[in-house]
Order: sequence, then structure tokens, then C-alpha cells
Amino acid sequence: MPARPVAYARAYFQGSDPTFWVAFTPALIVAALLFVRSPVSNYIFDEQEALLANPYVNGEGLLYWEAFKRDFWGLPPERSIGSYRPIPNLVWRALWQISEAPWLHHWINVVVHAANAAVVCGVSLRWTRQRGLSWLAGACFLTSAVLTEAVSGVVGIADVLGGLGVLLGLAALALRSWLMPLGVFAGITFGLFSKESAIVALPLLAWAALVGAPVLHARPLRLLRAFLALSASLAALVFYTYVRRHFFPVDLPVEVSAAPSGQALPERLFFEFLRWFQQPRLPHDPINNPLADADFAHRVAGGLRVYLRGLVQVLFPWSLSGDYSYPQEPVPDRLFSPASIGGALAFVAPLLIAAGFWLRGVWLERQLRRQAAAWAGGSSVDAAEKLAAFGADRERLARLLVLAVGLFWVPVAYFPHSNIPLVLPTVRAERFWYLPVIGAGLVLAVCFARLPVWLPTKWRKTAMWLGVVFFGFQAMRARSHAFDYSSDLHFWEATRRAAPESAKAHLNYSVMVGARGRLDERLEISKRALELAPRWPMAHVYLADTLCRLKRPAQAWPHYERGFALAPNDPNLIALGLQCLWDEKAVLPRRDELLALAEAHRGSWLAYLASDIVHHGAKHGGVEKKYRPRGYDEGPKPGP
Repeated sequence: MPARPVAYARAYFQGSDPTFWVAFTPALIVAALLFVRSPVSNYIFDEQEALLANPYVNGEGLLYWEAFKRDFWGLPPERSIGSYRPIPNLVWRALWQISEAPWLHHWINVVVHAANAAVVCGVSLRWTRQRGLSWLAGACFLTSAVLTEAVSGVVGIADVLGGLGVLLGLAALALRSWLMPLGVFAGITFGLFSKESAIVALPLLAWAALVGAPVLHARPLRLLRAFLALSASLAALVFYTYVRRHFFPVDLPVEVSAAPSGQALPERLFFEFLRWFQQPRLPHDPINNPLADADFAHRVAGGLRVYLRGLVQVLFPWSLSGDYSYPQEPVPDRLFSPASIGGALAFVAPLLIAAGFWLRGVWLERQLRRQAAAWAGGSSVDAAEKLAAFGADRERLARLLVLAVGLFWVPVAYFPHSNIPLVLPTVRAERFWYLPVIGAGLVLAVCFARLPVWLPTKWRKTAMWLGVVFFGFQAMRARSHAFDYSSDLHFWEATRRAAPESAKAHLNYSVMVGARGRLDERLEISKRALELAPRWPMAHVYLADTLCRLKRPAQAWPHYERGFALAPNDPNLIALGLQCLWDEKAVLPRRDELLALAEAHRGSWLAYLASDIVHHGAKHGGVEKKYRPRGYDEGPKPGP
């Protein structure tokens, strides 16, 4: 019996060209096997804010089209934390009417990821006309374990939809010259309204149009096609920017509100672009991104180190984590280290090699055209032999150009996430690799397809087993990491194992443990978080909160006092601590200390809330209800 399914699968893959619909069905089956999480999983990490606390997704009184007036978290412009992605919100809003379970929402990611893999197969087939290589390209992308966060986590919808937009733009390059710009414009517009990082399509598609013209079109017209692709991508960027600026106006950050002086021309041009683009203000959080407080040189060194580590994960995903915050990825001690130098080489070398492959491809293309002209006529036997030789050279040309696109694609697609051009809210995340892995998959597919040819005959079975081991390991790690999304407790437990130096991972796990009544265990884990980040206000307040819940408010007070002083304008932290002190009848004994803190931080949330609970706590039952932080697994608080 097992022989029949194996024979059917072999016939399917060996006998069918991987066009989109042919490739989509097996891609969806594999994606479901690797990335679908438990149907009973709860809201994990950012899913709390993205769904439960998103007033657009589950709030009342907001029309569907108002997705264009809200950010990714459903917040209006004046409260935005920087992410403008209307299309994911539209999808979530529609699904929310069916079910509030995160399992349903993450299925969209699985389906779109499978569709993206099918597009990769189709694009590769159009470029190379090689069935096996095209299946391999889709498989390399589909099974990449580093993409688990984007596919298994609900918030990854922005990455998979953004990737779909860019891939549709890439597929449009095969259209006729008059229709291609329209396809590119539509794909990139969809990508940008899904995630801002689709902006990388401008250089990527222009390069792909320039490089791929000889294998996509009888008349290459490479410069014209590259110009049309770039123009269409620019038009999509302009359209997206003015729509966002109209519906979602924001105040410019201080760093781009005043014209710079004494800067070089590239820096001034980049500054002017930022002023025109009007990116919503991004959070400044040294815990999530320690590079936020680094000078430019150390920020570049840290970004290059992170890039190299991520690239290694693409090839060998030994460890995968949902968080890499402080001090897991700290500011580097020195500018030049093996990791930063390796990262620089990994950025620059692929670009140079890609240029070399392209130039080699241009030379080979001209050789083929000269051969075709010289071979006109001749005997039928000679013609058949010449046609076979020509076909082999054409396949070689296609592989060179695919390598040129893939090698260029990886560093360029990652660059906006590198923290080099701009400081991001997050220092490192595996979902940042969704677009770069498209290029990596193309390169790996060519390598796997040619490995049996490169190796001696006696080693060809070894080449096959290398492929089996590679795909097997990727699949195993993807499935293992997807299991981490079984619940919030499993997620943070796995995260602190994979990133043991992350204070945030330990602290979040302690909260999950505490929510299940294991307060003594929460206390020990909270202490570890504080050891890793002794100046983190949240670590102090959460440790104090644990002690307070253990009926030890006297021991909790020094940590509350320190945490409040470090974050006097964080109303959620302050309200959390003050409410527990009130519940434990510890506010009045600390009356003088609370009023002293209020006096020391006049005009702050600490001053207001501390004074209010001292003078009006009996009336409100502690902190006034509207200022208390949203509880775990609760919906949005009332607000604009």
C-alpha cells in the first residue's frame, strides 16, 4: 500500500510543471503539516495587542474603511507606535466576525505562505524552464524553519501578505512591456499596504527586470524593462505614501523635523526622503532594541552581527526564538569582531558575486545569439545537435541569472531591517527574514539541482542524501518551533531556553507562570530577569508585584519605588503596583514615601496617580478604574 502514494507523488512532481495551481496543493499540505499550531492555543505575545486590544478589529462604532485611518494595532495617528498596515487589519476584521480564536486567524498566514511558495515555483519555472529546479526553489522557501514565526504567529500576517505583494510584482516581470508596469504597480501597492518593508521591491524588481529580461522575453530590452519596473514601483510608493499621509497624518519625529547641516549629499537625500515619506514615529525602547542608544558606528557593527547570525539561521536553524531582546543582542563592545566583519562580508560579497554572474550572463547571452545566427541552415542532424547544445547553454544562462537575482536579493531585502539606515523597535526577529529567504531559496535551489553534476559519479547518492538531510532538518525545526505556539506558557518557556540572556523572555515567562498560581516560581524567574536588566523599570515593578501578591509588601516596596522612579510616565506600570499595594493595605503606611515620589516627579503620571491613591483611594477602591492596566486576555480599553 505505501508504494502507491509514493509512486503517485513521484509521478506528480516528475511529470508536472510547477505552475501556480499545480504547486499550490502540495504546498498547502506541507505548510499545514509544518506550521499549523494547536487549535486550543491562546493569544501569544503581540497577538494580545494586535487582536484583543485592537479597537478596529473588535471595537464597535468603526467602519470597515477606517482601517486606513488606524495603525497596525488599531490606534489613531496621535497614539500610533509606527506601523501602518491596513490590509492585515481588514482581514482580521472580517475573520473576527467568524471567530475570535487565534487559531483561525493564523490559518490565513499558512494559506498565504503556501501561495507564496507556489508563486516562487511558477516564477522559477518561467525563468529557467527547469522542472526540478523550480520545485526545489519553492520547497526551499516553503520549508525554511526561520519563517516559522511569520507563519505560525498571527502577527506574521503582515510579512506573508507583504511577501505576496512583492512576489506578484516579480511574477509580473514576465508580462508584455505595456502590461508589466500595471502588474508591478498592483503587486507593490498591495505589499506596501500590508507591510512597509515591501519598499525593498524598488531595487529588487528593477534588478530582476534588468537581469531576467533575456530569459523572460524574446526581445530583452533590459534597460527599458528595468526602467519600467522601477517607475511602476516608485509610482506604487508615491501612491501609498500620499494615501497614508492623507488618512493617517502624523507629526514628524524630532530627528527629521529640522534640516541637517554639513552632511554629505547621500545623507541629505536620505533625510529629505524621510521628511517626504513621513514614517510614523517608532518606539524607542532599549530593552527591545539595545542598538537604539548606540552611536552610529556601534549600531552598524551590531546590525552586521545580527545579520550574520540570521543568515546562519536560514541555513542551519539550530535554535529559533520568539525574542532576542536585551541583553541577548547587546551593543557590541568593539567595532571590529569576527561577527561584525563576517556580517559585512555577507552583505557585500553576494552583491559583487551577483554582479559578476550577471556580467557573465550578458556575455553568454551574446554568445548564444551569435551561435543562433551562425547555425542557421545545415543538415537536420547538425540542427538537432546544435539545438540540444543551444538548450543546454540556455539552461546555463538561466541558472546564472537566477543566481544573480538571488544573491542580490538576500542582503538588499534584509537591509531595511538591519538597524543600519534606521533604528527599529526590535533588534532582531526571525520574521524579518521572510523576504530575504525568497532569494536564499533561489540560490539554494540552483545549488541542490547542480550538486549531483558538480560531484564525482560515486558521490551523487551523497548529494541526494544531503538534500534529504537539509529539508528534513528544516522541516523538523519548523514543526518543533510551531509547537512552541501551543500556549503563551509554552511560547515563553521555549523562548527563554533559546535566548537565555533575554530579560524580556524570563519576565514574560514569569508572568505566565504567575497567572497559573505558581507565585514562588514566578519570584525566582523575575529575579533572573532583574539580574539581566537591573535598570529596567518593568523588571523592578513586576518583581515587586510578585512579592506583593505573596503578601510581602514590605519587601516589594523598594522595587516598586525604584521602578516608579525609573519610569515616572508609565501609567500602566505605576497603576499595576499601586493597586496591589492598595489591595494589601500598604498604601497608607507608605503615604509619606508616595507623596515624596509625587513631589520629586511633578507633572508626571507618577505624581498624579500616587497623590490620587493617597487622597482618593478609598473612593475608587485603589487606582481609579479607567487608569488600571488592561488585564491579561482582555479586550481593548475604552478610548478614542
